[in-house]
Amino acid sequence: MVSRNNTDFPNRVIAVIPAAGTGIRMGLRKAKQFIDLCGKPVLAVTLSHFQRCSLVDRIVVVVSQGDVDYCLRQIVDRYKLSKVFKVIVGGKRRQDSVRNGVEAITNCCRWVLIHDGVRPLITNGLLERVIKATKDFRAVITGLPVKETVKEIDSQGRVLRSIDRRHLWSIQTPQIFRWQDINLAHQKALRHGWEEATDDAFLIEKMGIPVKIIEGEEDNIKVTTPQDLEMARFLISKGSNVKA
Repeated sequence: MVSRNNTDFPNRVIAVIPAAGTGIRMGLRKAKQFIDLCGKPVLAVTLSHFQRCSLVDRIVVVVSQGDVDYCLRQIVDRYKLSKVFKVIVGGKRRQDSVRNGVEAITNCCRWVLIHDGVRPLITNGLLERVIKATKDFRAVITGLPVKETVKEIDSQGRVLRSIDRRHLWSIQTPQIFRWQDINLAHQKALRHGWEEATDDAFLIEKMGIPVKIIEGEEDNIKVTTPQDLEMARFLISKGSNVKA
């Protein structure tokens, strides 16, 4: 772990950005978070939105063991991301990486905002809406209503039933939680073997804490495949609300 300006400061919101993936589905030697996106690495584009957002106080970036120095030199220093005060090593799974990031904060903020490092098209508007929603809710996540017909199948690929999509949402990040809640949730997950979590809100739900969902944005895609990368480049080039 590398810390910068690690003093006691009255932070209200700290962002934890997990970016420790290997990017196998991208089919490249370079990890997907470091691939070029319109002149900058994907991760640098993502972090720049948090740097510009006045409601975010500090940033913790979580990367793979061998990427800490590279992230500091080629991302944080190069693009003057002064809000980044820690770059730490992640774990085997995303769940482990987020837990490491939450633990690294050590209760120096009230809210933890978690966002995938490979969702570079997030807008300041969405960030502000999520953070401001904490005035009324203890846990807030983002997502989009499911548009396609959804069916449940068995192990042989046979349809068991059609599911009413009116109450189904596809979940995105950012997600924001009280530090005490998300820290305790990850500690319980570690102790009790809650390994099926596909997002952090799942762990909060296991704690019995109500989670509020607000509508995200169509352009807030996760870059995991070459097709996703091309779409992200297209959205930026066509004048999307997102800046590279």
